[in-house]
Amino acid sequence: MSESDKPGALQDLDARLRRLKAQEHPPERAGSPASRSGYGFAMRLGVEIVAALIVGAGIGILLDQWLGTGPWLLIAFFVLGAAAGMMNVYRVVRGIGGAVGYRAGGSGPDQGQRSGGPGGTKPAGRRPPDDDEDA
Repeated sequence: MSESDKPGALQDLDARLRRLKAQEHPPERAGSPASRSGYGFAMRLGVEIVAALIVGAGIGILLDQWLGTGPWLLIAFFVLGAAAGMMNVYRVVRGIGGAVGYRAGGSGPDQGQRSGGPGGTKPAGRRPPDDDEDA
């Protein structure tokens, strides 16, 4: 059935569906979120580092004021905050800790061969049932 063979009701329905699809999924522009995904990722990495540094420095300042230890705890917690920020960036880049149960690489004990027997076919930690066990 070609466009000209359709009855009027089907042509009207087709026109309405096309109009609704165009409203829901407009064509992507240069400033759309899909084109800014790299920018958003870079912003997240920057925020991870800065937030960890601020938290570390804040804890160091508060402990220094409370204990009267001078700048030593500020320096120590600033370094710890920097290390935590770098670790958070590493986790974000590697995809570690995304969703619960998510493994980005597909490697690990749940993937591939299982241990426990020749060829890796038996589940780990189980033994075959004995024929003489009735219980």
